[in-house]
Amino acid sequence: MHKATAKSGSNVSLARRAWAIRRNALLMGEVQGQGYIGQALGVADVLAVSYFHAMTYRPDDPEWEGRDRFLLSIGHYAIALYAALIEADILPDAEIGTYGMDDSRMPMSGMAAYTPGMEITGGSLGHGLGIAVGMALGLKRKKNPAFVYNMLSDGELGEGSTWEAVMSAVQWKLDNLIAIVDFNDQQADGKSTAALAQVPEIRRWAAFGWFAQEVDGNDIDALVAAFDAARTHTGAQPRVIICNTTMCKGIPFLEQREITHFVRVEPEEWARALDILDAEIPQ
Repeated sequence: MHKATAKSGSNVSLARRAWAIRRNALLMGEVQGQGYIGQALGVADVLAVSYFHAMTYRPDDPEWEGRDRFLLSIGHYAIALYAALIEADILPDAEIGTYGMDDSRMPMSGMAAYTPGMEITGGSLGHGLGIAVGMALGLKRKKNPAFVYNMLSDGELGEGSTWEAVMSAVQWKLDNLIAIVDFNDQQADGKSTAALAQVPEIRRWAAFGWFAQEVDGNDIDALVAAFDAARTHTGAQPRVIICNTTMCKGIPFLEQREITHFVRVEPEEWARALDILDAEIPQ
């Protein structure tokens, strides 16, 4: 087993990885003139820590049996995952210009049959964690030490199927399952916190029996510590990391815009956003 080989050497910083993921996502968004770019920019730091710190995989063998599995429950976040898969050398960056096109391996909503590294077809929302429970249980029965990561959204916390999966994971003592909640407080019909009565999520998950952590999802050091704690926790229980993220993180003029589920970006603004990223490239 080994970690992914960095594109520009093994010492590329996680901040630089997150920058590259944001840039890849912007380039793909520009191809179609649209996309769930707010979410992609928001979760770039989480994906950088997942793929370049926490996970074990082989870029040249995406179906290697010993790999950690990353399940994207939120199918419309596919642009974000493609951006990470390109940076991880699982997808070639030459395909960025095909995003959302006919016969592309990168359709606008994630489909496992099309894309190397896309473990499941995500959405209808609320299904990913249930699939992750079954996958984690199967790996345990095969005595495979791999972890299953499942990224889900705060909006999916309103789905009953999510909580059935939460309870099942505890029942089966799935200590190889790590849920990652992107909590950006935004879903299709408004703020997630306004859609259903909510208690602090860390308390709710802990009450169900999970090892629960809550972090700033745009703080790389905090994410590294949380992922390390999730992997090394010794309790026979599933783990969850609730990541509070900012939509459009890294592009101030988009961050300040009235946030909606689907951010509208004008044609000239794609180049402006890329210029902002390229003006401050992390080491």
